[in-house]
Amino acid sequence: MDRLAFNAVVAINEQRTARQMTTNELANVSTPGFKRSFEAAMQAVKVEGPGFNSRMQPQAFTSDFINMKPGTPMSTGRDLDVAFNDLTVLGVTGQDGKLAFTRRGDLRVNASGALETGAGHLVQGQGGAPITIPPGLLVTVSPDGSVFASDPSQAGVTTSVAVGKLLMRDASKTNLERNEAGLYRVAGAAAGQDISGGTKVTSLTSRTLEGSNVNAMEVMVKMMAQSRSFEQQVNMIKESKQIDESGASMMKSS
Repeated sequence: MDRLAFNAVVAINEQRTARQMTTNELANVSTPGFKRSFEAAMQAVKVEGPGFNSRMQPQAFTSDFINMKPGTPMSTGRDLDVAFNDLTVLGVTGQDGKLAFTRRGDLRVNASGALETGAGHLVQGQGGAPITIPPGLLVTVSPDGSVFASDPSQAGVTTSVAVGKLLMRDASKTNLERNEAGLYRVAGAAAGQDISGGTKVTSLTSRTLEGSNVNAMEVMVKMMAQSRSFEQQVNMIKESKQIDESGASMMKSS
């Protein structure tokens, strides 16, 4: 019975990663541009140490490659909302000051006049420097990533002036993984490495946001299945305890 309880406890512990993955996905159902990444499965692993060679226990196996399946596009009519087409990603400056990537397109101008995402990460231009917007100007973004600013107080026909171009990369030939801040980086490479080798033309759709690619119903069903599995393992531990207690009581002298 001890072996049964031990296996149940190991299974509960190894399912922790899958439960964290599901919770993270459910929390980001409404996050613009959010992509699923974690995939978890169970595998049998041989237990090293004294005992029989046939001893096996379950162990979680995880992968963290970004699932670039597109989310649902949502038209907002806001000039600084952009949705990236195909597998285009946007270059931003991470918390460590190095280049990272995202699909989040809810852009805004911060108090310093720099363009940033809704999460507060500075958007990089083609040269790697942040894109600065002069105060009081209206900003629009063209499909190729060029950023234009115009003076709304200008009399007559308004003239738009290019102030920068978004750093966009095609990730169709590159595997991406998530860093500690939730941004993307090249899988297996050092932080800050740029993406190279894309074959598709990078582009975006203005006045549109891309929704999360997480299916809320699918995640809820998965969470229910994980909850049932947890309850099953706990009941197995309780049952093994009751069997042990019953066996011990039968051996007591009358």
